[in-house]
Amino acid sequence: MKKLILSFVVLALVIIACQPNSDEITPNQEVAIDMSDFYVYTDDNLSAKSEEGSHGDKCYSMKVLNQQLKDNPGLENRMFEIEKHTRTLISNKGAANKGKPGGGGTTPPTPYVGTVTIPVIINILEDAAHPVTQAHINSQIAILNDDFNNNNARTSNVPSLFAALIANTDITFVLAGVNRKASTKATWGTNNSMKYTSQGGWDATDPANYLNIWVCEIGGGILGYAQFPGGALATDGIVIGSDFLGENTAGGQYGHGRTATHEVGHWLNLRHIWGDGRCSQDDFVTDTPSSDRANYGCPSYPTVHCSSADMTMNYMDYTDDNCMYMFTNGQNDRMRTIFASGGSRISFVQ
Repeated sequence: MKKLILSFVVLALVIIACQPNSDEITPNQEVAIDMSDFYVYTDDNLSAKSEEGSHGDKCYSMKVLNQQLKDNPGLENRMFEIEKHTRTLISNKGAANKGKPGGGGTTPPTPYVGTVTIPVIINILEDAAHPVTQAHINSQIAILNDDFNNNNARTSNVPSLFAALIANTDITFVLAGVNRKASTKATWGTNNSMKYTSQGGWDATDPANYLNIWVCEIGGGILGYAQFPGGALATDGIVIGSDFLGENTAGGQYGHGRTATHEVGHWLNLRHIWGDGRCSQDDFVTDTPSSDRANYGCPSYPTVHCSSADMTMNYMDYTDDNCMYMFTNGQNDRMRTIFASGGSRISFVQ
């Protein structure tokens, strides 16, 4: 009997010894996804808060999103599923990095790996007072490629605190076509009328396979806005004010092409870096610091809010064009999930 009991004890010890450590995640282990902090609606009164008061929104993406959510009851659910997919793939990447090799089975999907090439269609609704030249267009494509491939010369100014976080997203933009139409409208606003030929604008060109950029006079001091993944295909893309496309002296401090970089970031599912709320509202990226406001101009370092230094040089803030010059690795992971298996923009890589 003693031998039998001893045998059971030894067997139990062997079984226990063979169990994986509770802190160790294998590549095929499902990761629980917390969505409790997810939000889509934002407070319009907080979105452009700054140290000196409200400067107004350079970017109208969140306000446009608020209106689209009101107009389309199913959009919130689609964005929830896109966010859950995004978090799942990023968690899978973290789990795979912690797991042991040779685990066997099917590896769960992670953010897309490899170069992403995005063909771009420029739709210009032009008035004589705000000309858009081929030089403006060519410089904009070059700026997008510099910014998304970590070739912005000013990136050397990133503080040491953030230097290890700088991302090369390996996303390339290629000009695929230019459409031009004379416009007599003083301002187009933000109701997407520029995206419909029937309303005097220009219909999107195959938005499942092309990034459409509409260039027009938006009005209201707005530089641009974008549509997040999940919205209607007919309006998918970004809108840029005529004076802010590419290197353009008419755009002043915003005439160096970074409005497009910022808006393409939204189109690739990035939020504003301050989360469009107070300190507890996040941009869903782990390596960007918390803040409760946009930054404007060219802030000195460190600019501190929410008990940490703001990443004012991030493309998803509101600083002057020449004072923004980085995406983070976390933002890169987030953008790349939409090109992965099940991603909302996988058609661009298939």
